[in-house]
Amino acid sequence: MMQTIFSGIQPSGTITLGNYIGAMKQFVELQNDYNCYFCIVDEHAITVPQDRLQLRKNIRSLAALYVAVGIDPAKSTLFIQSEVPAHTEAGWLLQCVAYIGELERMTQFKDKSAGKEAVSAGLLTYPPLMAADILLYGTDIVPVGEDQKQHLELTRDLAERFNKKYNDIFTIPEVRIPKVGARIMSLQDPMKKMSKSDPNQKAFITMLDDAKTIEKKIKSAVTDSEGIVRFDKENKPGVSNLLGIYSILGNKSIEEIEAMYEGKGYGEFKTDVAEVVVNALAPIQETYYELIDSTQLDDILDEGAERANQTASKMLRKMKNAMGLGRKK
Repeated sequence: MMQTIFSGIQPSGTITLGNYIGAMKQFVELQNDYNCYFCIVDEHAITVPQDRLQLRKNIRSLAALYVAVGIDPAKSTLFIQSEVPAHTEAGWLLQCVAYIGELERMTQFKDKSAGKEAVSAGLLTYPPLMAADILLYGTDIVPVGEDQKQHLELTRDLAERFNKKYNDIFTIPEVRIPKVGARIMSLQDPMKKMSKSDPNQKAFITMLDDAKTIEKKIKSAVTDSEGIVRFDKENKPGVSNLLGIYSILGNKSIEEIEAMYEGKGYGEFKTDVAEVVVNALAPIQETYYELIDSTQLDDILDEGAERANQTASKMLRKMKNAMGLGRKK
């Protein structure tokens, strides 16, 4: 039987090249061998203040990007979290299984609430909603970055606690951290991850940046004074980051690229990295702009929500029955 994968991305701005290489590019390959659910987790986004019109725009934009990068609606289920009511209902049931102490220990809650006069209760109870997202689909594998590992461990704990206390209905999901090398770093500070929330716009490339912008950002990327194109993460993080981007998007090994630029400076190397990125993003952007205002995108999301609702509602009924809620059905 085919294993199930669940992944959710927040619609909080255009995703970066780092998100694409670290996650979405791999999703395209995974959908051939797994039963995949790709969710736009808009209800997670509102744990911090959002502009409603911008949020709506971001939700649609992320959906169009999912399809543009190669997610096939015939193979995968692509849907918006808020269009499947079982997520918030199951999230509440799992809040009643979670303990305040373990939620307060979550690193992300500590980071996001630090120094704030007031934070929403949703920020604290974010992890049980994330657990619901995953557990509703009988998920076997969750591909996540290091920053979400703690939340996934809590998801496993909540599933085991529920199974033991009520009824053994949940699959205990496995965490899959992407292979080393899939982590794309900031162009301005190569010691930290590329992030769309970086205040320095030159630090990241978004999937919708035009050719000129990409070229500018890569040409201003931090390197070093050695002038040799060589992979050495510890001593040459900036050059190594650019080599990683070139290697993945240009389908060449690091060794091949190093040999190509032997005796050549960073100027030529950066020009070519920019060209590789522009060429890789061009067909994605073309499809994105065809889809963004189309009824085709609405049809894909309607079908995805319908499929997700069928699966999630069944699991929600099992949860309610296990907990003794309502009338037995």
